[in-house]
Amino acid sequence: MLKLYIGNKNYSSWSMRPWVLLKQAQIPFEEVKLRFDSFEAGSAFKTAVNAVNPVGKVPALLDGDLAVWDTLAIAEYLAEQFPDKHLWPLDKADRARARSVCAEMHSGFGALRSHCPMNIEARLPQVGQLVWRDQHAVRADVQRLESMWRSLLEVHGGKHFLFGQFSIADAFFAPVCMRLKTYALPVAADTAAYIERVSQAPGVAAWISDALAEHDFLDFEEPYRVGR
Repeated sequence: MLKLYIGNKNYSSWSMRPWVLLKQAQIPFEEVKLRFDSFEAGSAFKTAVNAVNPVGKVPALLDGDLAVWDTLAIAEYLAEQFPDKHLWPLDKADRARARSVCAEMHSGFGALRSHCPMNIEARLPQVGQLVWRDQHAVRADVQRLESMWRSLLEVHGGKHFLFGQFSIADAFFAPVCMRLKTYALPVAADTAAYIERVSQAPGVAAWISDALAEHDFLDFEEPYRVGR
């Protein structure tokens, strides 16, 4: 059986992507959660993850003796191993667009990542207001997200997911949806509706439920709070 190594569900946006993808597609896998105690060399987390991933990060997917890391590589591997699940869109042009937006997510939106780290349990509208006021780059990131999502949703009816059926692209943007909700960043009605559809997808909803049940406050992940 596939084995997926992840970090804390409340905080680990990178771990969320392949976990949600596997869960949504109903692909059996074993979850191995490595708690974030520290990211310093010699920490329990680093010691455990270094044993399965030479990069020392989560997520990491193990299929027997094969280790696959990096979310894009994991997504591509799963798409190849389970072609019947149609993890990428069926249409050739849509697949190209889906890979393009996933790659953009993978390497971009640095301001939003930096100023609004994922924290599913929290509700931080006051922090979001300050970020929105002071960080032009965050506003630009959100503007780009809305433009991208709107253009894709309009092509596919606007009432489902980015390419009609839930795909790798929606899994990649699920953590962004969490950020936009946590910090209550201002978005248009169609964007808010897409965020809710993603949040209610079974795989995403299962991750959110687990994140809310963790009750594992990590101060180094929350520079804006001193406790819960």
